[in-house]
Amino acid sequence: MGQMTNAKEKKEEKSEVELELKLLEALEIYPPAKLRGIHRHFVLYGLTEYMCRSFNRPFSADDVLKLLDRFYNLEMVKPDDEDGEILNQEEDFRLPKSYFLEEEL
Repeated sequence: MGQMTNAKEKKEEKSEVELELKLLEALEIYPPAKLRGIHRHFVLYGLTEYMCRSFNRPFSADDVLKLLDRFYNLEMVKPDDEDGEILNQEEDFRLPKSYFLEEEL
């Protein structure tokens, strides 16, 4: 019976390693810094979908966040500054003249 328990533990350990590797692959597409920015919900959704498709089973956002917690303290992850710059840009908006010409016809 000891061998069966040992085999089961090795299988669980292997599946945990596979989970972590897939998560790290997903982080190439969805960087952790984006989890602190304005796009955090979309990034978390993308990570969740990536994991679901990789393992052909459901994953919740909480599952993904727990996996991420093994590698990152998300509270300490620095937000992506690029997002803040986009929000601080101001531009005057004007409709193109062609818009008014079509309306007059």
